[in-house]
Amino acid sequence: MLKHEIFGIPVNALTYQDAVDWVAERVAAGKSSWILAINPEKIMKALADEKLRRLLLQADLFIPDGIGILWAGKVLGKPFPQRVTGVDILVLLVKEAATRGWKIFLLGAPPGISQEVARGWELKYPGLQVVGHHHGYFKEEEEAQVVSKISAAAPDLLFVAMGSPRQEQFIVNNRAVLGAPVCMGVGGSFDVLSGRKKRAPVWMQRIGLEWSYRLLLEPRRILRMSALPKFVILVIRRKLGMLKLEGDKK
Repeated sequence: MLKHEIFGIPVNALTYQDAVDWVAERVAAGKSSWILAINPEKIMKALADEKLRRLLLQADLFIPDGIGILWAGKVLGKPFPQRVTGVDILVLLVKEAATRGWKIFLLGAPPGISQEVARGWELKYPGLQVVGHHHGYFKEEEEAQVVSKISAAAPDLLFVAMGSPRQEQFIVNNRAVLGAPVCMGVGGSFDVLSGRKKRAPVWMQRIGLEWSYRLLLEPRRILRMSALPKFVILVIRRKLGMLKLEGDKK
């Protein structure tokens, strides 16, 4: 599968269907795999934190989640056919799971939310096998117990909603014993899908303004959003030949 690099971070040039097909292959093969959503904020953090960069590079599929990634790809001559958001691919994979008989496990969010999401999915998608759920507010000393619970449930897909980089660290630390062929960090998706947080209107999603809607609802995100203009400046400097970063391929 075609893969571009944006400032040293790989991002797959794929569609939603490509991602679903990739997951189906991994589940059939029983191979331990990790899907990572890439956006400008994550790239900027990786550039500033070598430990985080090495952590992220251990993923197997890198989906172009942020509209800024598509823009950067266009400017730098590394086009992406489609934006593949974490929350949308999550829903697509759940639908596929109901059809194909894949078992899923939900980990993360405050107590009660993953259970609520699981219950809603089971009603909406007949045949869906939710083999377990657990909140994400467990202590470090409780992690082994949580991992054992997931391993015993033997899911095909594990969705981890614990925020970044905690969810990524959890997957890397435990993927060898979790037993799930496919793991994916989904951030705050459970909160959105449970209705506790609103997602931007569809028209805003389509034109790439979902970030501004989130900022309007949660002004405290302004510090996180400051990564966007910095990312834009880096892309422009690279386009003009004013910037070269180690590991970044042209």
